Amino acid sequence: MKDVARAFAPASIGNVAVGFDMLGQALEGAGDVATVRRTKDGRVRVAAIRGVVAELPLAARQNTAGRALLGLAKLRPGVGFEVELDKGIPLGSGMGGSAASAVAALVAANALLERPVSLEVLYGLAMDGEAAASGSKHGDNVAPMLLGGLVIAPVKGAPVKVPVPKGLHCALVHPHFVLETRRARAALKGAYALHDFVVQSEGLALVLAGCFQNDLTLLRRGLRDVLVEPRRARLIPGFHRVKEAALDCGALGSSISGAGPSVFAWCESKAKAERAAKAMAEAFGSVKLASDVYVSKVAARGARVL
Repeated sequence: MKDVARAFAPASIGNVAVGFDMLGQALEGAGDVATVRRTKDGRVRVAAIRGVVAELPLAARQNTAGRALLGLAKLRPGVGFEVELDKGIPLGSGMGGSAASAVAALVAANALLERPVSLEVLYGLAMDGEAAASGSKHGDNVAPMLLGGLVIAPVKGAPVKVPVPKGLHCALVHPHFVLETRRARAALKGAYALHDFVVQSEGLALVLAGCFQNDLTLLRRGLRDVLVEPRRARLIPGFHRVKEAALDCGALGSSISGAGPSVFAWCESKAKAERAAKAMAEAFGSVKLASDVYVSKVAARGARVL
């Protein structure tokens, strides 16, 4: 057995407009790397954090990777882990920055075990880890990071991968603006109309049907958010301009990525996604926000051992 392993976990888009806390996709172009060493003392230590975010807690219980590894260590008594994190995803970006560390650490550590745990177990441990940062357990970020592509993230049981039409691409623009997940979730408090739940459920059904039937018309009809987006849009400067810019470029749909402030759009080709991404970045620029641009296949690769 190896004593050291490194793993990469990609960024992700949570919710994907229609599936709050239950649907997510992997995103190419950014991610976290975890280097894990197996120890024999049964303890878990976070040894170092580097990269775009370094001022994070080193105490294992308070760190997403550390908490996830504590859970794994309980399943394999006598085995401990020491982890170093190289952060490639900004926190508060809506790109799964807290989830990626937990997933990368778990994938690396699992590769060091004589009896690796199952995907379902990894998924549960990753949700426990991310809760250290977000304050709640939800799988819409960790599930696509583990499996790649578009994934249904259930409360219990293994995540389910969804096929997507060939050529489907995503444009994501991350403005240089921090929106903490806890603040974004607080904006969702309050009552919702039953009619809105019906409309949102219809959108989710249309998107899933469009994916399984390879029907872009269904994706265009379904890819909209009437529950979460209206309450979070005010937290993101220039959001409506950015969304309109994407739709004007022919995007199938556009909404907030995860808790925000990043905004994503689905497009039927890479060329259209590149045009949409440029227009979206320009729209953020109109409200004095610089941004980072990512163009990715929706069927992007998931976490992997390096």
